[in-house]
Amino acid sequence: MKQLLRAAALAASLVSPLAATAGPVLDRIQATGQVRVCIWPDYYGISLRDPRTGRLNGIDIDLSAELGHDLGARIEYVDSSFATLIDDLKGGRCDVAMFAVALLPQRQQHLRFTRPYLRSDIVAIASKGSRVVKTWADIDQTGVQVAVQAGTFMEPVMAAALKRGTLVVVRPPATRERELEAGRVDVFMTDYPYSRRLLDNADWAALIEPPAPFHPLPYAYAVNPGDDEWLAAMDGFVQRIQRDGRLDAAARRHGLGAIVAR
Repeated sequence: MKQLLRAAALAASLVSPLAATAGPVLDRIQATGQVRVCIWPDYYGISLRDPRTGRLNGIDIDLSAELGHDLGARIEYVDSSFATLIDDLKGGRCDVAMFAVALLPQRQQHLRFTRPYLRSDIVAIASKGSRVVKTWADIDQTGVQVAVQAGTFMEPVMAAALKRGTLVVVRPPATRERELEAGRVDVFMTDYPYSRRLLDNADWAALIEPPAPFHPLPYAYAVNPGDDEWLAAMDGFVQRIQRDGRLDAAARRHGLGAIVAR
């Protein structure tokens, strides 16, 4: 275990300078043999829990397993969300958030991030039979109810972008798709990974893409500030999976090859 952790720290040092002694997270991993990984278990293609079997599936489930392998440690998953992400990390519930966390300025004020590994723009989902929203231009119109998931990067982006449409912030246990199916909203905004959930499983869903880049953002892994060695170890991990093909392979398995950050 100690040799594996030192190897991980050495690999990280190729990316960022490390402190002379191990940081508190790597010390704890060495002592417990466990890495606590925050996930959002409702993120299709990223970290989705099957409600029937309880099994987790997605690119960040695969890649967190690779992290555990590199560190010689077991992974303990901790349920989180974009709304609770900052509190969960700063409160010590987990060591790293691995669920495609967009690099937003407000998050960067509180957390530290690895280099990006995915990049996605905002897309829209409407009903195929909608008479209200058929094109991107129909979204920001008077009377159109535009839903976003609470805590996602779409919330501040759409709050600033909408001039005529009405923003509807959906909070758990409600979901954007149920609000759309019920007719309480006309369209909802999401990213490429989540849009795959509807396109793969709902024949009523229509994808509406912006005619030009709207607000593409990089996704990375997030850690609590104050432990530079742990950040460097995680950044080194991302660099390794980008170079050795593990990131590309995981992205292809989950239909996300189009948004891998190069």
